[in-house]
Amino acid sequence: MLPKERRALILEHLNEHEKIDIEHIAQELQVSTMTIRRDLSYLEEKDKVIRTHGGAVLNKPLVNETSFLIKENKNSAQKQLIAQIAASLVQDNSTILLDSGTTTIEIAKLLSNKKNVTVITNDVYIASVLINSEVKVIITGGELQNSVGAIFGSLTESLLKSIHVDICFLGAHAFHPEAGIMAPTFEKAAIKRLMIAAAETTYLVADSSKANEKSTVKVCDFNDINGGLITDYLEEDLHAQLCEKITIIS
Repeated sequence: MLPKERRALILEHLNEHEKIDIEHIAQELQVSTMTIRRDLSYLEEKDKVIRTHGGAVLNKPLVNETSFLIKENKNSAQKQLIAQIAASLVQDNSTILLDSGTTTIEIAKLLSNKKNVTVITNDVYIASVLINSEVKVIITGGELQNSVGAIFGSLTESLLKSIHVDICFLGAHAFHPEAGIMAPTFEKAAIKRLMIAAAETTYLVADSSKANEKSTVKVCDFNDINGGLITDYLEEDLHAQLCEKITIIS
C-alpha cells in the first residue's frame, strides 16, 4: 500500500472516530507502528491531525463567536423543535433564566401563552421578542456585545449572583463528550456558570450542529446540568456516549 493511500485511510478512520490508536491502526493496516508514527508526523505537519500519547486526534477548528444575523436562520427547524420541548417544561407562575442565543430566542417566542411568568435574560433580542407580551422581563445590566446582542461584564455577573430562578435554559457554542460544554470567551463561560448556580434546574439547549465540537473555554461538565440536554437528532455513537453523562431530551 502506498503512503498516500495509507494516510487517506488514517484520515478516514479519524473522520469516523475522531481519535486513533497507533497499535490498533498498525494492526488493521498490517504495517509497523513506526510506519504509522511517520504517517502521523507527516499529517501533523500538514495540520491534518494533532499527535497525542499513543495516537492522534483530528485537527478540527474551534467553534468561535458568530453574529446574530449569521446564526438567525441557521438550523432554524431544529431550534424551533428544541424550543417547543423547552417551552413545554415551563409552568405558570415561574421565573425563567434565558441565556443569550438564537435557540433561546425561539423559546422566548413560545412563552406568551404562559401565565405570570418572569424571564431574566442577558440578550436584547430576547427582550425585544417579549416586548409586546404579558411576560415580565428583567434584563441583566452590562455591556452590549455589538452584532451578537448578548450582554456581559461585571454588572451582568453581579445580578446573576443575586437571583434564584426555577429554570435556566443554557445555550452553548459547542459540547463534546470528553471536553464538556464550551464557550468562545472566558467572560461568557463565567456568565454561564453563574446562570447554572442561580437555577433550581438547568437544561442545556443546543442543536446537533454544536455536538462533538469544541470551543475555547470550558464552561462545565455534563453532570453540572441537572435537567438534561434538549437537542435534535444525534448520531447513534455520539448519542450513546452522551447518554452516559447526561439525560437527553429530544
